[in-house]
Amino acid sequence: MKKIILLSLIILNFSYIYAQNSKGKSDDAGRITLAAVVATDIDGLTPSAQKFLKNKLNQITSKNGMGGSAVNERFIITANVQIVTKDITPTAPPMHAYGLEVTFYVGDGIEGKLFSSTSMNLKGVGTTPTKAYKMALKNIRTTDTRFKGLIEQGKTKIIEYYNSQCDLLLKEADMLVSQNEYELAIKKLIEVPEVCKECYDKAMNAVGPVYQKQIDRECKSLLIKAKSAWSEGQDANAAQNASIFLGKIDPNASCFGDVQTLTQSMAKRIKELDQREWDFKLKQQQDNVDIQKATISAARDIGVAAAKNQPKTVVYNFRGWY
Repeated sequence: MKKIILLSLIILNFSYIYAQNSKGKSDDAGRITLAAVVATDIDGLTPSAQKFLKNKLNQITSKNGMGGSAVNERFIITANVQIVTKDITPTAPPMHAYGLEVTFYVGDGIEGKLFSSTSMNLKGVGTTPTKAYKMALKNIRTTDTRFKGLIEQGKTKIIEYYNSQCDLLLKEADMLVSQNEYELAIKKLIEVPEVCKECYDKAMNAVGPVYQKQIDRECKSLLIKAKSAWSEGQDANAAQNASIFLGKIDPNASCFGDVQTLTQSMAKRIKELDQREWDFKLKQQQDNVDIQKATISAARDIGVAAAKNQPKTVVYNFRGWY
């Protein structure tokens, strides 16, 4: 009973502990990240050059602290390339010389709001137009101080977005919960970056209860599957099949008592049949710190998994930027 009471208190205080202990971490789910996007119809941009430019964008965000795997791909960094000059050099052999103007943009790729931009002129020479074009792109120095200003200005706008839209984001999460879309609700909440402290704290206050609903639902589903597998034979093979589902159940779930009852019944039955102990072990409840860490990690894993399971085709709206 003391363990159950203690566990309840830990869950109720999850959001407070989370907020106090997660500050300063650099995991992608807790940071502002920018998704690198390159349009496919830029003049002269071949598929290989497109890939090269996208890699450059990723390097720029990484060097300025906003790289990584974006849980929320709403905010993007993109670029447009314009061919300013095309010449043939009077050399032997003749070479192609390109002059490009490359403009970089940071903004809200869903609503189409531009936050910041910067431009630079680049030159490249090569034996073919494609090589000259790509050589010019190679001259993008990701350490250029202009990129720091680009990223910082964009970051400020993103923080303003969360501060102004926080109540709406929380309502959207509540709506997802009402639709039993717990994974997506968790995803919505963990998208709020830690630097937006007020909104972040509100989001973390809401994560614990949603996570509890998620593991409670999952427990019931897995328990039904385990009972079904066990009922097919009620022997060692059936127990092995049932254990596949039982081993996935979180010990913090509300139906875990029923899980323990089932495993005890299974162990008793197997001993009656084979005169041997069933050595299956359920996940164990841990001490205070371990539960808190495991819960934080599990909630983030759920949100990240939900993001990965979303359709990969995102229609971005940034054409009006250039």
